[in-house]
Amino acid sequence: MNERDMGLQARLVDVGVDLVTREGVQALSLREIARRAGVSHGAPRRYFPTHLDLLSAIARRGFIDLANRAATAIAHTGTAPRAQIEAVARVYLGFARTERGMYELMFRHDLLESDRLRLRDTSLPLFGVLVDLVARARPSSGAEPALVAGALWANLHGIAQLWGWGSLQLATGSEDIEPLLRAAVDAHLGPEAR
Repeated sequence: MNERDMGLQARLVDVGVDLVTREGVQALSLREIARRAGVSHGAPRRYFPTHLDLLSAIARRGFIDLANRAATAIAHTGTAPRAQIEAVARVYLGFARTERGMYELMFRHDLLESDRLRLRDTSLPLFGVLVDLVARARPSSGAEPALVAGALWANLHGIAQLWGWGSLQLATGSEDIEPLLRAAVDAHLGPEAR
C-alpha cells in the first residue's frame, strides 16, 4: 500500500472515529463515512473489504485511547495496586460516560468474536493490565487473578451501562458514581485495610 492509500485508509478511520463520537454507533455506515471523507461510496471497500473490518479499525482506536488513558492514570497514582485499580476503574467509567458511542462500538460482540484486524490484540492487553494489578493487590488470595479481574470488569461494565441509561442514578438516588466504583472494588478485592 502506498502513502496515498495509507493516508486515505487513515482518513476513513479518522472520519469513523469522529462520527461515532458525535453521533453514535448507528451513524457508522460505509456510505456516510465515505461521504464525510470526501470519497466515492465504494472507496472504503478498497481498504476495508467488509463493514466489520472498518468498524474494527475504528474500535481499535478506541481501545488504544482507553489503554493510553489507563496507563497515564496508573503512572500518576503511585505504586499501590489497589489505588491503581481504582484509577483504572475511574478511567473506564469516565470513558464509558464521555465516549459513549465509541464505548458501545468497542464491546460489540460481533467485532470481538470475529477478531477482525486482530482487534483482540488491542483489547486483551488492557484486560491483562487489570489481571496484573489484581494479582499484585491480592497475592495470596487463592482466587485466580484472571477470574477476579473478569468479575470486576464485568461489574464495572454493568455500572457503566446502567449509569449510561440513568438506571443507577434512579435506583441509588445519587449522581455520584464514586461510591459504586469503591463498592465494586471492595466486592472483588475485599474491603480496604484501614
